[in-house]
Amino acid sequence: MIPKVFAFNAFLPGGGGGDDPFQVLFGHLVPHKLESGWAIWVESTFGLAVWNIQLFQVAAVLLTGVLFSRVAVAIRTTGGGPIARVMAGWVAWIRDEMVYPNMQRKHADKLLPLFISLFFYILFMNLFGLVPFGATATASIFVTGSLAALTLVLMLVGGIIVQGPIKFWTSLVPHGVPGWLIPLMFPLEVVGLFIKPFALMVRLGANMLGGHLVLLSFLGLALYFGTHFGSAVGLAIAPVSVGMSVFMLIIESFVSLLQAYVFTLLSVIFIGSCLHPDH
Repeated sequence: MIPKVFAFNAFLPGGGGGDDPFQVLFGHLVPHKLESGWAIWVESTFGLAVWNIQLFQVAAVLLTGVLFSRVAVAIRTTGGGPIARVMAGWVAWIRDEMVYPNMQRKHADKLLPLFISLFFYILFMNLFGLVPFGATATASIFVTGSLAALTLVLMLVGGIIVQGPIKFWTSLVPHGVPGWLIPLMFPLEVVGLFIKPFALMVRLGANMLGGHLVLLSFLGLALYFGTHFGSAVGLAIAPVSVGMSVFMLIIESFVSLLQAYVFTLLSVIFIGSCLHPDH
């Protein structure tokens, strides 16, 4: 049973979605408030609405905690179980291939747990959107904006703490720049500090949203032809529609991993450049 369309249809001609299955499918990409009994109770009691993407954000946190509950044992000993040893391998890869090459060791060791959590948090949110009745929290610009804001805060606050407030801002201009260029270079570098996390926000959100739009478009082909041209046409189109959807599902699985990698790696590079610009 396909859930009803929420806010999406309000922006469409007629407002109700009509008999166009694409409107119903694309409506799942729009965050919406849950209207079940417990969600209404939470909103009436605490004044906080419960949104569908929040459930998958919490699920991503819980899944990360469960998978990493025995990783420390697997790293220190040979125990912990097969899942813990696999996750320990991921930890070693993130540490050796992403964090250590782009950040001084003393800072990398302190921030490594954050980057590991960020990587798997994004990865699991991406993958949850591929399961039946799931929602991709990272397709929402508010979620990716919050993650990018975390990177920005670490860039600014971390850089000021490590370098000092004066050196942090003066180091934005590369050494050896002629004096007459400094008034031009300094504002550009300051703006660049904010453009970097903004690019992180847009890249992650746009990739996840765009990929799901393509996947749902292929999935909706059979429904569309069946609705407008009869069941026989819909059944004839179904093998092509399902085949293309499965292909896109495989591609989206890879993209989910790739975008988690790109966001985390660029966050490491941006933060590392602020903590020690000469590195």
